[in-house]
Amino acid sequence: MITRKSTREITMMKEAGTLLASCHKEIAKLMKPGITTTEIDQFVENFLAEHGAIPEQKGYNGYKYATCASVNDEICHGFPRDEKLQAGDIVTIDMVVNLNGGLADSAWTYVVGDADEKTQRLLDVTKTSLYKGIEQAQVGNRIGDIGHAIQTYAESEGYSVVRDFTGHGIGPSIHEKPHIPHYGEAGKGLRLKEGMVVTIEPMINEGAWQSKMDMNNWTARTIDGSRSAQFEHTIVITKNGPLILTDQDDE
Repeated sequence: MITRKSTREITMMKEAGTLLASCHKEIAKLMKPGITTTEIDQFVENFLAEHGAIPEQKGYNGYKYATCASVNDEICHGFPRDEKLQAGDIVTIDMVVNLNGGLADSAWTYVVGDADEKTQRLLDVTKTSLYKGIEQAQVGNRIGDIGHAIQTYAESEGYSVVRDFTGHGIGPSIHEKPHIPHYGEAGKGLRLKEGMVVTIEPMINEGAWQSKMDMNNWTARTIDGSRSAQFEHTIVITKNGPLILTDQDDE
């Protein structure tokens, strides 16, 4: 069942989203050569605890960590680990914050150290893909409009769009209906209604879009070893257009 959130629920999710955005801003300061994703994961857990929140994905289907930390060719659901990050690595940190029962979900891809031109272009195209999808999250539009906008732009720039993982509804559970593919046909799929809260989270690859699963049955990586980037926001469908709950510029 697809639920439409009340004003009270959206307010709670906005508070969680603001905290999550603050956490991502702090993570950006940590992304230097020599740090480990285990250290980042512990920072996030401590940061949330200090602000009265919990990492909602910890314990979800047995997942052990506060964050997903996906490096280079890992598409999503990478485990935090003790290997030191190197200059030029790209790292996607994905987390779900629960603040007093309100949930928010956001992933961000960071560069360790300085980005070269090729890396910066991958991140720029991926982030732009996200916002092109958000632009289509309007009352009366269809889910296919979101995916079509993302796919059309990313592929026009020479990249591919992962199809094995999608955005989703959120609150009060992490994953709710509807699924939000990041590819598809305009004018197709479920019609968007006021009060729906969803994530849009395109995963964009330098090479082929297909993925393969690691032995841990969690971590997906590109089938050809190419790098993958991801940016994700939690948004509300409103009569005045999409409202981003995890906006890092709105604090």
